[in-house]
Amino acid sequence: MFVRYYHNITSNTLMVLEAMTKNDVKTLIYSSTCATYGEPEKMPITEDTPQVPINPYGKAKKMAEDIILDFSKTSDMAVMILRYFNVIGSDPDGRLGEAPRPELREQGRISGACFDAARGIIPGLKVRGTDYKTADGTCVRDYINVIDLVDAHVKALQKAESGKVGIFNVGTGKGSSVKEFVDACKKATGVDIKVEYLPRRPGDYAEVYSDPTKIRLELNWTAQHADLLESLKIAWRWQKAHHNGYGVSNAV
Repeated sequence: MFVRYYHNITSNTLMVLEAMTKNDVKTLIYSSTCATYGEPEKMPITEDTPQVPINPYGKAKKMAEDIILDFSKTSDMAVMILRYFNVIGSDPDGRLGEAPRPELREQGRISGACFDAARGIIPGLKVRGTDYKTADGTCVRDYINVIDLVDAHVKALQKAESGKVGIFNVGTGKGSSVKEFVDACKKATGVDIKVEYLPRRPGDYAEVYSDPTKIRLELNWTAQHADLLESLKIAWRWQKAHHNGYGVSNAV
């Protein structure tokens, strides 16, 4: 399973760069991740925080970033690397939402698992780790709404310059614990989701949230949809209207 990360992320990034060179494509907006930082000694995370990934996903993304940076030294390509924090939410107009393929659901985001539990697709939610050094013992993450993430891409594209590399964290600048997330999901769905607490998963880190100062100053970007409950309400509305994902819509 974990070996796939190196193929799908690292190896395929190299293939994309080769294809871009062959076809004279001059701008790259790269989707990276806060997982490249691993578990930093202090919060919040800035772009200068040392990258010491502790799981295969973060390691694969870090390798891909290194390849891109090496490539940029001999190219006039415009490169923007965006390190996402934890993405949630749906399109407020109801056009797009979260619908992973069945085989990917188990590896999906916590929002998808919460909604699956609320819809009865799975019997309950499994929360891994209650003994982290956080206020309530569960992991703390920075949840960024997908609408804000789209806006960050647009602004990165507008500011991309030939022969230059920009690296930016894309997050809200504040963290919410998994327990807080689950409580918000219960409120958003109106379902008392059953929660099973399990031992922590190897490679997970206790607390991760961003310092978005650089992206605010250089790209004029700030998260506008940072209310966790509101983001989950909008995402839940899409879930109720699309019980079969992008197959058949259902009236709400």
